[in-house]
Amino acid sequence: MLKPFHFLLPALLLAAPAIAADTYKIDASHSEVGFKVRHLVSRTPGRFTRFTGAILVDEKDLAKSSVDVSIDVASINTDNASRDGHLKSPDFFDAEKFPTITFKSTAVKEISKGILQVTGDFTMHSVTKPLTFTMASLGTVVSPMGTRAGFEGTLKLNRQDYGVKWNKTLDSGGAMLSDDVDISLSIEAVKQAPEAKK
Repeated sequence: MLKPFHFLLPALLLAAPAIAADTYKIDASHSEVGFKVRHLVSRTPGRFTRFTGAILVDEKDLAKSSVDVSIDVASINTDNASRDGHLKSPDFFDAEKFPTITFKSTAVKEISKGILQVTGDFTMHSVTKPLTFTMASLGTVVSPMGTRAGFEGTLKLNRQDYGVKWNKTLDSGGAMLSDDVDISLSIEAVKQAPEAKK
């Protein structure tokens, strides 16, 4: 269930509607790109700690809005150094050979109030495929740190589709890891001044 960021709610912040064609830069220090994958019987969480991106919000015509994100694969963190090293190896992401994961939108559609359907090209492990997911727009606020916009979303993808194939068959049958990966996005982005767009 989508829920608003707790840090977007302080009473001192004033609601501020976005202006057409505003550009917002993702603030990674107040955002998270997380994932979960089944390991045996549990779902192990992880996240990427370094990522950049820009979100263009055109309130007059949401179809002209866009998303462009790049994730540093080497920043993967599952709170286990040995596991992180394995995930960066050629068995999984091969971070040295394929250092970034990217998403560039090709279409944005408001399917209901505050709910956006985003379609674009997702590239991981040198494989590019179209991807569609849903995001909730959490609105904008004016704060001492500038005008901020919030977004949340979830999606699921099959890592096999992108050549991330390592697994191990269990003696009891089945596999150690699931192919499906659940991804969660919690994004806070700061509005850029017109001169900063150049």
